Amino acid sequence: MDANVRLNRPTLFFYSLTDLPVAMSIFPVIVFVPRFYASDVGVSLAMVGTIMVAVRIFDVITDPLMGYLSDHTRSRFGRRRPWILAATPLMMLSIYQLFMPGEGAGATHMLIWSMVLSLATTMMLIPYYAWGAELSTNYNERSRVTGARAMAGVMGSLTAQVVPAAALILFGIGGSAAVLEIVGFTMVLVMPVCVLLTLTRTPEAKVQVRSTVPVLRGLKLMWQNQPFKMLVVAFMIGSIGLNITTPLYIFFIADVLGAEEKAIYMLTFFYLTSFVAVPFWVWLSARIGKHRAYIAAFFTISFAHPFYLLLGEGDFWWMLPITIATGFAAGGFSQTLPNSMKADVIDLDTLSSGENRAALFFSAWSFAQKATSSIGAAIAMFGLSMFGFDASPGGSNGPDELFGLRFLFSTFPSIFFLVGAAVVWKYPITEARHAEIRREIDAKAQQPAV
Repeated sequence: MDANVRLNRPTLFFYSLTDLPVAMSIFPVIVFVPRFYASDVGVSLAMVGTIMVAVRIFDVITDPLMGYLSDHTRSRFGRRRPWILAATPLMMLSIYQLFMPGEGAGATHMLIWSMVLSLATTMMLIPYYAWGAELSTNYNERSRVTGARAMAGVMGSLTAQVVPAAALILFGIGGSAAVLEIVGFTMVLVMPVCVLLTLTRTPEAKVQVRSTVPVLRGLKLMWQNQPFKMLVVAFMIGSIGLNITTPLYIFFIADVLGAEEKAIYMLTFFYLTSFVAVPFWVWLSARIGKHRAYIAAFFTISFAHPFYLLLGEGDFWWMLPITIATGFAAGGFSQTLPNSMKADVIDLDTLSSGENRAALFFSAWSFAQKATSSIGAAIAMFGLSMFGFDASPGGSNGPDELFGLRFLFSTFPSIFFLVGAAVVWKYPITEARHAEIRREIDAKAQQPAV
């Protein structure tokens, strides 16, 4: 594929569509499901945290297996399409069961359907993200791909808030249970349409598996890829910080600010700002390099977050400027920049292994992403429990318990953001270095087979 060819907008649009319903479903899983199962269903905070960790242990097996299978799939529909298609109904079913549990549901129901959802997400996202990495080999063009996908994802998260917000304004329907039910039904309707458009309107990447590197040797080569290790460690550390805050968002607004019914509005501002910020981070990465832009996003969110500690009862709208700052940073920090950088380190592996193993790398990344989501949420839940916070309906919390919530949400995550920035500070793959890697790959490809 010609690295100088610029992808047209329809290709970017149709490819990115699948991330919209995925993000629409993942957002409530992170934000609303922990509080819903703790408060409405009656599962203890410690058990909610334990279930999240158990699901990630399950991913240790499924993620690398999915990466290997996708990389070695051969069909007339390509390597990626069959898995995305198969994952769609499974994901729809698991969302329905997890978001709308029947009478008598408890910890076991949450565990089973969280595992099924995790498996479906693995089948969907690993081939899907690998497909995106293969659409272009150009350093800056890849930022356009991940930027378009990030914007679709933010739109999905926004939809997950706007639809319940409209229900609250127009019909007075609110609360975590109502949000999950409304979003669940919306996602089930939207997902098949978006996936179908992606599968039928996005061109197949012209990348072939050129060798058969054994699994263990392939994993060893991945471990020896120093830029990938730097990137994934920085991403994991920073994402743990972000995922500590995510499930605490509703707790903070409800119990510290006393405005639970308005929570959906603030979350809408956060994701709307993230959406608007994506083109800026794509532009900045082309000017100063991806990893420097990534560091700038780390610093922005780390310095903005502690200001939440100053807020208290009745300060809901004072939260807005802080939310805009953190949302702006998240536009580059959470998906756009690290995913674009990840495609570049896959090229370094291609140079070493002689084959394109994008899905195997994305399986490692997928596990890291889901692990940090659960680890961050578990830290948040265990932290609240350690401070003696009472999440039950009508529960009473004093100044000490509320301070624990405020500290966990505001200041504690910044430690992770700053450490993540330090890890990626000397990331070596610049635009010039990536151009060298691509030239070496192209030169090897032109050599006659031995």
